[in-house]
Amino acid sequence: MITKPFGKTGVNVAVIGQGTWDLPETGRRREEAIHALRRGVELGMTHIDTAEMYGDGRVEEIVGEAIRPLARETLFLTTKVLPSNASYRGTIAACERSLRRLGSDYVDLYLLHWPSSHPVRETMRALSDLVHARKARFVGVSNFDLEELREAGKELAPLPVAADQVLYHLRERGPESRLAAYCKKEAIALVGYTPFGRGRFPRKEAQGDGVLAAIASKTGKTPRQVILNFLTREPQFFAIPKASGIAHVEENAGAVGWRLAPEDVAAIDAAFPRQDGPLATL
Repeated sequence: MITKPFGKTGVNVAVIGQGTWDLPETGRRREEAIHALRRGVELGMTHIDTAEMYGDGRVEEIVGEAIRPLARETLFLTTKVLPSNASYRGTIAACERSLRRLGSDYVDLYLLHWPSSHPVRETMRALSDLVHARKARFVGVSNFDLEELREAGKELAPLPVAADQVLYHLRERGPESRLAAYCKKEAIALVGYTPFGRGRFPRKEAQGDGVLAAIASKTGKTPRQVILNFLTREPQFFAIPKASGIAHVEENAGAVGWRLAPEDVAAIDAAFPRQDGPLATL
């Protein structure tokens, strides 16, 4: 798996990671998901993303089970605090609960899941204290648009905002217009979630997907691999697709280590035009 610098953290992180939203929580499919996460790590997809919101903490427990036999230092583990918990004391307590569920002494990246009614200064102070307590190596935000991100950065200073995790797929390219230049300038990683738009594409009957199929055929890749390659082509962009099966994990892992030709990038741009406007969320 190809890695690249992750914001101002000083570490390199896998370009394609593993998301865990809506991961199966029971039965045979739960066990398959655990095996898929481990297979992803074998393939170098060592960035695993989760959140206390997912399954009310049960998904963090699944991730904890999946990583238990693995060398912790080889992983880049991310989780998130719910905005409703994001007071100063609530953030500290939420992180400690997440660590217990994950079976780890620390997370590599701890994020505020989306903007909160609690003062951002309070939350950023808690995130800073978690770093100083070595319960989080790095901290950041999720679903923050440009002005919100600037404010968070001001309140977190002198610590840097390591990342902003955002909804980013071919029909939601808002991060490219509102955030990309700022994050490049400030060395903030942009981590795109739901890169396949919750299964809305690639689909043969969908407008624009013929372009993806044609590029896939030409390059010997799959349409999903073409999508992930396109979405992570800029240095500050990463992706965390969810995969609860080994075949899908292996497909995702093959999305990088090669480059789309300029004419293919232009064709995708034409089929899935960039939009301006406020940042979208699920």
